[in-house]
Amino acid sequence: MAEKPKAVVLLSGGMDSCVTAAIANQTHRLALLHASYGQRTERRERRSFDAIGDFYGVRDRDRLVVRFDAFTQIGGSALTEERISVPESGEALSPHAGIPITYVPFRNAHFLSAAVSWAEVIGANAIYIGAVAEDSSGYPDCRPEYYRAFEALIREGTRPETRIKIVTPVIAMRKSEIVRRGVDLGAPLHLTWSCYQFDDEACGTCDSCRLRLRAFAEAGVRDPIAYRAQVAR
Repeated sequence: MAEKPKAVVLLSGGMDSCVTAAIANQTHRLALLHASYGQRTERRERRSFDAIGDFYGVRDRDRLVVRFDAFTQIGGSALTEERISVPESGEALSPHAGIPITYVPFRNAHFLSAAVSWAEVIGANAIYIGAVAEDSSGYPDCRPEYYRAFEALIREGTRPETRIKIVTPVIAMRKSEIVRRGVDLGAPLHLTWSCYQFDDEACGTCDSCRLRLRAFAEAGVRDPIAYRAQVAR
């Protein structure tokens, strides 16, 4: 039997990226890339990354952790700037709310650039990213057209023989569908972390916690992580 091709999976440690890794694992050998950029829950996300990598038996040489320290200098996001509070009202989840303050300006372009560089070196033919366009916070770098444009950029900016696809398997799913897909694939959702605020126990009130809690409730699945509070969704 021919060996499976290799794919770079951008793995934050969150639910969406974990399920994306589970999907990629069906057809590819995993090379996991984690980005640290000064986010509030940086250490906790790294723990989830390591735990999920262990769960899938990914070797150390097939894991890459990249730092993007400039994001804390650039600021402009509640995730990277301490003076900006993480929203807890849930208003940012409205389809008419606009771009939330938790958006990190053009973040995914930096992550994808590192992934492309590594993929070209290790011979990976795909980059998997768990971007979600529907039922998410409305980040502009989570839209399908964004990834189509970036894939065109890869073709223009790499070796002529390089062929790297960007795969966004959950981009059109609702969060509840992602939960169900993860359960079906046996993804280690108990190892994931979604909270924007804390790294000991999830707050249950930030936008990301609200989205996650609502997704598990709609999927009819018990969320395996603990919360400080759970607000009405």
